[in-house]
Amino acid sequence: MASADVTVLGAGIFGLSIAWACRQRGASVQVIDPSGPGAGASGGLVGALAPHVPENWNNKKAFQLDSLLMAEGFWSEVEAASGLSAGYGREGRVQPVLDERGFELARQRTEGAVKLWQGAATWEVTQTPPGPQGVPSPTGWFIFDTLSARIHPRQACFALTAALRAQGTDVSKDGIPGGQVIHATGTAGLLEMSQRLSRPIGNGVKGQAALLDFSAPKSPQFFVDGLHIIPHADGTTAIGSTSEREYENATSTDEQLDALIERARQALPVLCNAAVLERWAATRPRSRSRAPMLGDHPLYPGQYIANGGFKIGFGMAPKVAEVMADLVLDGRDRIPEGFRPDASL
Repeated sequence: MASADVTVLGAGIFGLSIAWACRQRGASVQVIDPSGPGAGASGGLVGALAPHVPENWNNKKAFQLDSLLMAEGFWSEVEAASGLSAGYGREGRVQPVLDERGFELARQRTEGAVKLWQGAATWEVTQTPPGPQGVPSPTGWFIFDTLSARIHPRQACFALTAALRAQGTDVSKDGIPGGQVIHATGTAGLLEMSQRLSRPIGNGVKGQAALLDFSAPKSPQFFVDGLHIIPHADGTTAIGSTSEREYENATSTDEQLDALIERARQALPVLCNAAVLERWAATRPRSRSRAPMLGDHPLYPGQYIANGGFKIGFGMAPKVAEVMADLVLDGRDRIPEGFRPDASL
């Protein structure tokens, strides 16, 4: 499609979402990725769309809140166009309160959520959270928020790809870039910038995850001491993930994942007899600033970048897609401070 208005380089969650937003506004779009859709970190298993805590408000948290509230409509349109499930569900999140200090913080954040989430969702401290019973909590208390949602990353990428193709957008492994060019190339793009600019711009952080044969599709997700446990709509449950800055093989799994599975079974005893269906690993793109990098590309004048989703890419994607479509198609710059590439340069 040499006559495309927009070319997106990269078929991960940022690239596919931006392509979808541009196509919805009537632009002709092509997506090019030599590895195919969802081949890297976006083709994973976990899919926790979870908010930052409601305190110390800033541009990043406000942007994420907008995106999480956009998600249901965004994914409903994708599913309607594709005929495929993205696995989206806003079932909330449960977190055990680990100690007295944690209890006091949780109660304070209840008030913060009332003010900052403005009635769109709640954050409560309870002794009877929804979901499977028997979840250990040292204090007997839990946090339950209604803003958190889940998605199945791999299925979401497949659904976006199918939706784009149904509307005439080419998603292919090769092509000739034309029109406005957006680089959504993940870890490879961050490493290219670091090399060519001779300073660290970002890197890939390896994550390992597993998929278990345990069905609780209407249950909230669980977050325990850095560990995500996500019951998916398809009757599986994902757990993850490790966060490894040093590694030899980006796609191999090892004893670190074994330890993660054991931690998940201790945190949620109903998982103890659940078989492991899949083990997965990949690198996630982390910018030096830890925020997404959106805007003018530092290496390619007149072209754009959308990178650095790291652990929040799927949660940020609807809003990232909107502001990038604004910029590329309409020339409207609504990118928050701290998200521009110069924050990582």
